[in-house]
Amino acid sequence: MEVIKIAGTDDTPQVTLDAKTPFMEISGRSLPEDVVAFYDPILTWLDEYAEKPLPKTVFNFKLEYFNTASSKLLLDILLKLEDIHDDGKEVLVRWHFPDDDEDMEEAGEEYADIVEVPFEQVSYSID
Repeated sequence: MEVIKIAGTDDTPQVTLDAKTPFMEISGRSLPEDVVAFYDPILTWLDEYAEKPLPKTVFNFKLEYFNTASSKLLLDILLKLEDIHDDGKEVLVRWHFPDDDEDMEEAGEEYADIVEVPFEQVSYSID
């Protein structure tokens, strides 16, 4: 499988997906002009990864902001992780949010309520 490494911009998040390591990450801001075009390769990669996942997968979401259109695609990612978990593999979602950002904290809580995957809320301070 090819590694997906997308550099972040003002409108799109940084993405790191590598089937050789259990740690995957989406970070930054997600408000791409064409959200489906941006996330489609990520979802396709996860479908392929789900066929032969590592015994443990840790997916880090470190988003500063995402728009409504992105929220649906983020849920699609979480649902794919849920499928991997349902197949008996260990999956952990880490939702990182600034300790003063209640909206991002609540978004993580809402996603955690929707999917049946171990979910860890990780707050951090911005200096």
